[in-house]
Amino acid sequence: MNPLKNKVAIVTGASRGLGRDIASGLARYGVMLVAAARTEVEKDGLPGTIHETVAQINRAGGKGLAVPTDVTSEESVAQMVKKTMEVFGRIDILVNNAGIAFYTSTVDMTIKQWDLTMRVNLNGTFLCTRAVLPQMIQQESGSIINISTHGSRTIDPARLSQGPVHGLTAYEAAKGGIEHFTTALAGELSEHNIAVNCIKPERGVATEGMRYWFPDRDWSEWASSEAMVKAAIFLAGQDASGVNGLVITAEELAELHAGAFPWHEG
Repeated sequence: MNPLKNKVAIVTGASRGLGRDIASGLARYGVMLVAAARTEVEKDGLPGTIHETVAQINRAGGKGLAVPTDVTSEESVAQMVKKTMEVFGRIDILVNNAGIAFYTSTVDMTIKQWDLTMRVNLNGTFLCTRAVLPQMIQQESGSIINISTHGSRTIDPARLSQGPVHGLTAYEAAKGGIEHFTTALAGELSEHNIAVNCIKPERGVATEGMRYWFPDRDWSEWASSEAMVKAAIFLAGQDASGVNGLVITAEELAELHAGAFPWHEG
């Protein structure tokens, strides 16, 4: 039995990278997908659009819907949820994946860069979550999956003397907020049978965006999206009576629930 078949998921930041991979992974298990992001046309050589993500899902036999969405805009997020309800009639899963980072040292970071980082990563997670909650509460079920970062867990203090690490402060602050938002929200929504969890990779994921911005970097020690995709699929099938309130790496989640992890591929 596949508990995900015919459920409806919204994945933000689904035009490329981890968001696209999670959307495609969920679709393989019969989830009807809303790919929500701003990118409708490729620009500046950076690959990926929401329309390409949905075309990939549909070619594989799934059902997808591309909805242009700015997660920093209340109106845009509200329209995205409205469109989802018009087409699919319910919302079972939300993956808050949309994110942005400026690789700028703190001393050089502008307030505009700081604010935009917070607005996309933290405020966007809040706005999308708040927008789907009335429907999930009415259904008395749902799974919200937030995405964080490996961050300082994988920074070896002994290596800091080898050179500066720039561009982490605003992004890490926003992701830290998401992690605390997750645990607080899980407690708040448990009475409505809605699970809220947060996953992050054990190592950095070598997405198209990272490869685009840092073309000369050695990617040999970086991870693929596979573990994060499997973790998202597993959590998508949870409610408040199951796995709930975790902030955990995808790898730790797989180990913790190895006996009940039904979505291993390959």
